[in-house]
Parts: sequence; C-alpha cells; structure tokens
Amino acid sequence: MKKLLLASAVAALSVSAAQAAPTVYGKAYVAVDYEDIDYKSVGAKDKDSVQINSHASRIGFKGSEPITANTDVIYQLEYGIDIDGDDDRTFKARDTYLGLLNNSFGEFRFGRNQSSTDRVNNVITADSGYWDNLGSEHNMVDSGRIDNSVIWTAPKFSGVPLEFSAMYAADEDDNGSDGWGASLMFDQDNGFTVGVAYEDDLNLPDYGYTGDLIRGTVTFDLAKLMNNPGMPLTIGALYQQADFDYAGSKKEKGYVISANWALQNLSKPTDIYIQYNNTSDIRGINGKDSDQVVVGGRYYYKPNMIVHGYAGYNDSDIEFDSKEDVIQDRRSGTETLAVGAALEYKF
Repeated sequence: MKKLLLASAVAALSVSAAQAAPTVYGKAYVAVDYEDIDYKSVGAKDKDSVQINSHASRIGFKGSEPITANTDVIYQLEYGIDIDGDDDRTFKARDTYLGLLNNSFGEFRFGRNQSSTDRVNNVITADSGYWDNLGSEHNMVDSGRIDNSVIWTAPKFSGVPLEFSAMYAADEDDNGSDGWGASLMFDQDNGFTVGVAYEDDLNLPDYGYTGDLIRGTVTFDLAKLMNNPGMPLTIGALYQQADFDYAGSKKEKGYVISANWALQNLSKPTDIYIQYNNTSDIRGINGKDSDQVVVGGRYYYKPNMIVHGYAGYNDSDIEFDSKEDVIQDRRSGTETLAVGAALEYKF
C-alpha cells in the first residue's frame, strides 16, 4: 500500500510539473546585407557597406497552468538576441507578460505587450531581414511593444468570425498621456479578411509625439476564395493615418500593397513576394514623403529552416543632421538600395 501511495504521489507531482514546465522557443536569423545609401543634401557623404546582421533573433519561455476548471495562468518571457554582437544590449525585452485565460471572460496579458493595432496587420510580406522596417524614419509609424500595458482579447463565440482586442497603457511618469487602443478583425477562414484598429497615445509616444492613429487592412487569398489551389496568390492592402498633436503638423498618411505567390511543382515549399510602401508627410512634417519597393522570396528547406533572399529600394525626403534633427531643406533626403540573403532557424 505504501508503495502504491508513493507511486501515486510521484505521478501527481509529475503531472503538476508537466503543467507548469515552460516551453522554450525562439529563432536565429542571420543575414549578409549590402547597403548603399546616397544622400541628396549638398556635401553629405554617401555610404555603402557589406554587413553581417541579426534580424529579430529571439529566445522565449512560455506556458500556462490551470488554477480553476475554466481559468489558466499564462506567462511569456521573450527576449531579442543580437547574434552578430554589434549591439550593446545583447538581450532586449520583447513580449513579456503574466496573465489569465478564462473561457467566459477572454484573455488578459499584463506587462510589455505588442499593441492592439498590430493585430490587424496581416499584410506585410517583407517581414524579415533588412527591409523589416515599417516603423523606420523613412516609413509610416508602426505598431510596437508597449510598456506598462494590459491587453484584453475577447472570447470567441461559435459562428461569429470576429476577434476583438483592447489595450490600456499606463503613463507612470504622470505626464497625462495614458494610452489606449482597440482592434477588430473579421476572418471567416474563407480567404478574405478585413481589420480596423484605432489608438490614442499608444504607439506615437515611442516616436516622441502624442496623438491618435487609425489603421485598416484587407487581404484576399485567391486559392481559398476561388477554391482553386492552382491560384496560390495572396494580395493585401493596408491604409494608415496618424494625427500628431504638435502645432503645425500634418496628418501622416501611408499605405502598403503586397502580393505573395506560393510557387508550385518545386521539391520544397517556396514563395516570392513584392511589397510597395508609400508615406506622405512623415511624422507630420509637410512635404517629407517616401516611396519603397521590396521584392524577395523564401525557400523552406524544412518548416523551421528557411533561406531568404530580398532586394529593396527606398526614396525618402527624410535626412538627419549630426544632432539627429530632420534637415528641412527641400533637397534633403536619401536613396537606399539594399540586397541581402539570410538563413533563419526556428526552434
């Protein structure tokens, strides 16, 4: 009997440990990039270089454990890793939270969370490598990770193809700029999606401003829509408008159009893509515009081993002086050409 009780206790402890044990995951992404930047302003020195870069490499720990029949504690600790070692901060916090998941009330995450605006962004195809830069100074404001935040995802109901999320971010410096946002995604899993998001003082403070932003997206997966596997083309479009609070600012308006084609009759899954970005009045500065086009492809040697190739060009009116202030001269700006190849390993 004692042996039986001991075995039962060990089994119970093993189950408990298994429930609490975190999942370790991540990816390593290393690229060889060639960058050529020409400056439009008089006297500026052009740049060109070959670089070894780490793009969005990361390691994370996540898991959950039930505390009642309908509620789980959930957690995630995720950190960016600079594999090539040229960054002073080798580890950078990404999505890091502790939360609750309830069947009736939905999911709550408390900590550092990707903003609710990002949850309608399924349009970006150039999402890795050198050109993963929607939020750079040469493109529209991007959604990012928000400190001191809570994000709520509403429970899904059977037959209702909607996902709703809401976020609140606390301004702990008491500057009166607490942020909030909400997003709604419609997806029937039939090849068509549409999403809309609105926010106030959520992502813009990361760029040094306050204000509000609205984003809308739409995608068409023609293979699903037409019930034709021979048409493996997905088309997406994103439109965004940011309204900055500072005096004299213009509304930053931007759009993205993308297309992704899954190649068939190859030994390994392969896709190619093209993406065009256009932004006017970047960061609210009148007349500071940019155009960008990127083409690339992915070769899936295995589902977790991916070879990337990409090339892109950006023509921007934004240029900075030695003090990192925007040069207002109408002739200022940059023209950037970058080509790269990369290996991505997921675990």
